Amino acid sequence: MEQYHLKTKDRINLGSYYTSTEHTNTVWKFVRSYIDDSWTVLDSSCGYGNFLSYNTRCQKIGNDIDSTAVSSAKTNIPTARFFNHNALYDVSREKYGISKDSRLCIVGNPPYNDKTSMIRNDIKKVKFSIDTDIDTRDLGVSFLRSYAKLDADIVCVLHPLSYLIKKANFNCLKDFAKNYKLVKTKVISSDSFSQTSKTMQFPIVIALYQKEENGMSYDYIQNFDFELENSLIFKQNNYDYISNYIAKYPNKYATVDRDSILFWTMRDINALRRNRTFVNKNNQNAIIVKKDKLDYYIYVDVFKRYASCVPYYLGNCDVIIDDGLFKQYKKYFILDSLFYQHHLRKYYAVFDFEQTKYKSIAKQYIEKYFKILLGEHYANS
Repeated sequence: MEQYHLKTKDRINLGSYYTSTEHTNTVWKFVRSYIDDSWTVLDSSCGYGNFLSYNTRCQKIGNDIDSTAVSSAKTNIPTARFFNHNALYDVSREKYGISKDSRLCIVGNPPYNDKTSMIRNDIKKVKFSIDTDIDTRDLGVSFLRSYAKLDADIVCVLHPLSYLIKKANFNCLKDFAKNYKLVKTKVISSDSFSQTSKTMQFPIVIALYQKEENGMSYDYIQNFDFELENSLIFKQNNYDYISNYIAKYPNKYATVDRDSILFWTMRDINALRRNRTFVNKNNQNAIIVKKDKLDYYIYVDVFKRYASCVPYYLGNCDVIIDDGLFKQYKKYFILDSLFYQHHLRKYYAVFDFEQTKYKSIAKQYIEKYFKILLGEHYANS
């Protein structure tokens, strides 16, 4: 039930991507121990209705802003009721004929589309209204907030892992985070969806949330065990991050002079893969490097070249570091970086850069560092 009727531009703006049976089955595997036949199951961005095809006697309701998709869903899932509404405007249970006392489970793969992202920004246009109390820069976050407005009891949906592990994104969840707690997950790659991730994979989480009075904090997320497809576990607080040692963003009050060392803004590992490290000219994205922190910026420069050994599910994290281990291997990082960053050699006059044999020696030690740093998460590129 791939949604081929949409053009690329519309697919991006509506976030309409086919979800495989494997992933829809995982959602139902997560929720089936929480619900029974008396529940109502809603997919408010249902597309062709894949998430509602599961064989259950629950009342099933689907909705989508795309009228063509809804027409197909009605044919595909005759046991469900369907609506053709904008799910983010005038959000209420009444809109779907769901009573206030009904036990509600929401499933699906809602659109995610960061309107502020530079990626595909030329075609990202949101042309529909969104309730002001759930409006955010990302449609996926708005959908999560809409589920809280619908007072769902259980929510099991797919969304970018970055909504949880990036603090700024987590803070945007607001009422959803205050009223729902993450209880079970499975992290999958974006490349399991057709027509996405043409250049870089990013982590998507199949997330089960349960309504709870105290909700969840960012500290709870940092200590949560995220289950991976290979049966491994990822926990944020198992790592230390470069943001604990250096500035990631420019200081607008800092003054640039002729001797300033400049470094491109850092966001996460995937952004580092795309962007530059040291730069020659000042601009709004340039960080002025403090000389006593130069070793750490060199670390990031080297990290970029070895980022292929970092698995996709860590891509939305800050650059990872083991500071004690880095200090043991620091001279090899410096050697490696300065083979490329000639303008920094004057700060490390004690090093002999003319002997190319040092480059292969440095590589051996740096690879050893990353194998120790990442352990079982080391990706053989």
